[in-house]
Amino acid sequence: MAEIKIYDTTLRDGSQMEGINFSVQDKIQIALKLDELGIHYIEGGWPGSNPKDIAFFEKAQKISFRNAKICSFGSTRKAETKPDQDKNLRLLLEAGSPVITIFGKSWTLHVKRALRTTLDENLKMINDSINFLKSAGKTVFFDAEHFFDGYKQDRDYALKTIEVAYNAGADAIILCDTNGGALPYEIEPIFSQVMSQLPKSFEIGMHAHNDGGVAVANSLVAISCGANQIQGTFNGYGERCGNANLCSIIPNMVLKMGISCLSEEKLKNLVDVSRFIDETANMRPNRYQPFVGKSAFTHKGGIHASAIMRDPLTYEHIIPDLVGNQRRILVSEQAGKSNILYRAHQVGVDLQPDDSRVTSLIEKIKESESYGYQYEGADASFEMMLREALGETMNFFTLQGFRVIVEKRGDEGVITEATIKLNVENQMVHTAAEGDGPVHALDNALRKALENLYPQLKRIRLSDYKVRVLNEKDGTAAKIRVLIQTTDGSHTWGTVGVSTDIIEASWEALEDSVKYGLWQKTREEK
Repeated sequence: MAEIKIYDTTLRDGSQMEGINFSVQDKIQIALKLDELGIHYIEGGWPGSNPKDIAFFEKAQKISFRNAKICSFGSTRKAETKPDQDKNLRLLLEAGSPVITIFGKSWTLHVKRALRTTLDENLKMINDSINFLKSAGKTVFFDAEHFFDGYKQDRDYALKTIEVAYNAGADAIILCDTNGGALPYEIEPIFSQVMSQLPKSFEIGMHAHNDGGVAVANSLVAISCGANQIQGTFNGYGERCGNANLCSIIPNMVLKMGISCLSEEKLKNLVDVSRFIDETANMRPNRYQPFVGKSAFTHKGGIHASAIMRDPLTYEHIIPDLVGNQRRILVSEQAGKSNILYRAHQVGVDLQPDDSRVTSLIEKIKESESYGYQYEGADASFEMMLREALGETMNFFTLQGFRVIVEKRGDEGVITEATIKLNVENQMVHTAAEGDGPVHALDNALRKALENLYPQLKRIRLSDYKVRVLNEKDGTAAKIRVLIQTTDGSHTWGTVGVSTDIIEASWEALEDSVKYGLWQKTREEK
C-alpha cells in the first residue's frame, strides 16, 4: 500500500478544545516536535481569525522544517465577493505557507442557513477561491465540510462540490465528518463513491470528529477504502469531544495495517511527543489513552501478571517499546505472587517464588489496602515495605513528635507553624518553621531539621499532593488517604499515608517520601 500522509491540526482544530490556549511560542515548539517526528503537514492556524495565528506564520516562515509542510487554514470567499477583494483569502496568501487548506460547504442545510446564500453561489465560491489561490502558486487542499451529513441529505449536491473543487485545481480533497455523527459502516460506501469519481492517484483525505466516539474507527475505515491523507490531532484535542486521535491512528496504521506513514524508529517517539504536547498545553495526560497512556500497558490482576511474565502477548496487543511506552505491573489487593516478583525484579531485588516472605508481603498488602492504603500511585511506599520485609532499613531519622498551629486573627491571613522533634543519629533535633498550610509547614520544619546532616535533601522537593476521603458517610470522622509525589529533578516517586486525621496521613506520606529520597541519594553516592 502506498504511503499515507499525516495531516496534523493540533495547532488549529485542537486549540479549539475547552481549556487549551496556546501561545505563539507554544505553537512553534509543538510544530518543531511534530516535524521531528515526521508528520507531513502541520496546520498552524487560521490567519484570518486572530493576531496570534498571524504571528505564528510570521515566525514559521523563518524556520526550515525538515519533514513537514506548514499549512494555513481558512474559508472560501464570502458570497457575492470577488476573490481578490476577500480579506480572508488575502490573509491566507500573506501567511506565506506553502500549503493552504480552505473549507467549503457540502451540506445544503449549511449553505442555506449558515451562509444564507444559494446553492449555485456556493459552488462558485468554491471554484473561485481555489482558482485564486492556485494562480498565486499555492498548493491547495479543499476540506469538504459536513460532507457525510451533506451526502446523506443531498447526495448529488455533495458530490457536485467535490467535482467543482477538483476541476478548479485542488491538490487534495478531504471529506469531513464535521459534526462527528457518521458511523463506520456509513464511511465505506460514501468514500468509495467519491473515489470512483476521482483519479486513483489523486490525494483524498479523511477528517473525523469524535462526537460519536468513533473518529479513529472512521479514519481507519477510510484508509481501508483508499484514503491517502488522514487528518487528526495529537491526544484527540478538538472542539466538543475532540478530533480523531493521531496517537491511535498512527500506530494502528504502522503496526496493524502495515502502512507506511512514519518509520518504526520514529514511532518510538510517539509517547514522548504526546506528553510534550500535553505539557505544553498544560493538560493532564490521559493515562488511559490507547498506546501512549501510562496505563495502556499496566497490569493489575495476579493472573494477568503471571501470564505476562511467561509471554507478554497474552495480555498485550503490541510490545510497548514500539511506541515508546513501558509495561507496568501494579501491586494491590488483587496481586498475586507474580505481581510481587515482577515489582521486586524491577527494583533489583531477587526474590524466588517459594520465598515465604512473598506470601507475607501479599497478606500485608491486602491488609493495608483494606484499611485504605493504595500502592498503585505509591511505588516508593511499596518498595520501602518490600525492603523492610527483606531486612533493609531506611532509618535516617525517627519522629519523636510534632505540633501544628494554624492561627487566624481578624481579617489577617492564616498563619501556619509546625514544630517538630526528631532523633537523628542519636541526636535530638527540635525545630520549627512556617508554611503555606500545615503540610508545607511540616515539610519546611523537617527540611530545616535534616539539611545540615543530609545536604542531598536540597535537591528533593514535593511535586504533587492529593487527598482522598475514603468513607464520606462518616463526615468529619472519615478516613483520609494522602498521596504525595516527590522529585529530585531526574526521578519521581510516590508515597501514601492513611489516617482519620489529614495531618497524620500527610506526615506519613511525607516521612516516607523524604526517607526514600535520602536512601536513593545515598545509593547513588556509593
